[in-house]
Amino acid sequence: MTTTSDDPHVSLRADAKLGPVVERVGPLRVEPAEDLFERLVVSVLRQQVSMASAAATRERLFDAVEVTPEGILHADDETLRDAGLSRQKTRYVNNVARAFREEGYSRAYFEGMDDDAVRAELTSITGVGAWTADMQLIFSLGRPDVFPVGDLGIRKGMVRLFEDLAVEDRAAMRDRAERWAPYRSYASLYLWRTVEGGDS
Repeated sequence: MTTTSDDPHVSLRADAKLGPVVERVGPLRVEPAEDLFERLVVSVLRQQVSMASAAATRERLFDAVEVTPEGILHADDETLRDAGLSRQKTRYVNNVARAFREEGYSRAYFEGMDDDAVRAELTSITGVGAWTADMQLIFSLGRPDVFPVGDLGIRKGMVRLFEDLAVEDRAAMRDRAERWAPYRSYASLYLWRTVEGGDS
């Protein structure tokens, strides 16, 4: 059993399974991104592609346009496609830009919402799925207790820690991860570290 402490690292270090990873890696921080819009666009780019492919597209996009709601909306689709976005992702980033412009999304906007309310708000944008919403909860809003079981790296990390689990056992993984509440976002950072390229 994990002993809950006000310090996530103390709490997770006491866990029989994750503790050795925490000891080896050292303290990791859940720190909100400076720019929520940029971070959400990057998450959309990372959907269903390799990290290397997403990084190349991100670099081209950030060189081609100002990555703000207005900058995306003022760019023509051909410019976005030339940066490496598929037709579908071009539509998705435009949807995200319109939502930010129309709703005025900011850290303050989401501050009073619980995690499920944030997920519902974000996934109402066509092109933002559950995985992308979870990435925003952790990396844009700095929420401490998110377990993004939709992420393949998380599931691979769970299989490494719990050898009786299969990578498709999402419900069982959620159950196992309860041991790390209220610091499941921190636990997720360590799970990513257990697999190669595990940085979301």
